[in-house]
Amino acid sequence: MDNRNQINWGIIGCGEVTEVKSGPAYKKTPGFKLAAVMRRNAELAEDYAKRHQIEKHYACADALINDSDIDAVYIATPPDSHKQYGLQVAAAGKICCIEKPLAPSYADCQTIVSAFAAAKLPLFVAYYRRTLPRFNQVKTLLDDGEIGQVRHVNWHLSKAASELDRSGGYNWRTDKQVAPGGYFDDLASHGLDLFAYLLGEYIQVKGIARNQQQFYSAYDAISACWSHASGATGSGSWNFGSAAREDKVTLYGSAGEIQFSVFDEGPVVLLKGGERREFWIEHPENIQLHHVQSMQQALVGGLPHPSTGESAAHTGWVMDQILGIE
Repeated sequence: MDNRNQINWGIIGCGEVTEVKSGPAYKKTPGFKLAAVMRRNAELAEDYAKRHQIEKHYACADALINDSDIDAVYIATPPDSHKQYGLQVAAAGKICCIEKPLAPSYADCQTIVSAFAAAKLPLFVAYYRRTLPRFNQVKTLLDDGEIGQVRHVNWHLSKAASELDRSGGYNWRTDKQVAPGGYFDDLASHGLDLFAYLLGEYIQVKGIARNQQQFYSAYDAISACWSHASGATGSGSWNFGSAAREDKVTLYGSAGEIQFSVFDEGPVVLLKGGERREFWIEHPENIQLHHVQSMQQALVGGLPHPSTGESAAHTGWVMDQILGIE
């Protein structure tokens, strides 16, 4: 790709996540052009294209994928359609970025990754926390040995059930056919992927998953323990029917601790030698901006990108182990 002046992107599934979090990042990245969008509702696709000044809009994914002007496709649909669209993009010979999680199961993740490997095409996955400056500050502290040898990581994430949860209304995020782990799939995948980036791949994972509230078909209460290749151990708990919201990660080291949140706004905190240091690092307005810019640098400059199909598939394996998916 080093001889390309511009890479034209199309989005399949121009829903809420693409309005601010991701879509504008493709327009703001030099060398990228957001040239087409697709949504099954033709009127909504047209509305999105007009508001974001995008030339083409489609109501059919096949039409976008096979548009000869489109070089790359960002799949921003619910996870249960990632495999279908991913295989179509690979067959069309185009670059791809897929929203996280890569697929609802590790087996589907492997199928997608294999298709792009066979076609010798780049595959990225939107685990964008690997490129955010806030979390790379954590990585720098670890790499610099600020807390010594990492012994353990613990993460607890909880929130109350929403009105939609209690109503029994349909939500694809809590439909076990789309996301077996419910909000765990949507939210915990970010942190679990981040821990692999910070501490190395997982080598052993165990979990328990339950549906405590019976509000929907997916799980709502999950706990797990694991170990990393680096020697660090880990534990996590995720509950989506609690009274209070909490999002706290603690990295315990032989010489100190690091605390931060995966989702909540707040500082990275270093506790060492009886002292406390805080690092306040804001996220960009379009939170996938660094992720998208890093894709451009990978495609044009040959620089490694931290979130690939292979790394995302590993996270898929971790989630399967926790949820007990064979």
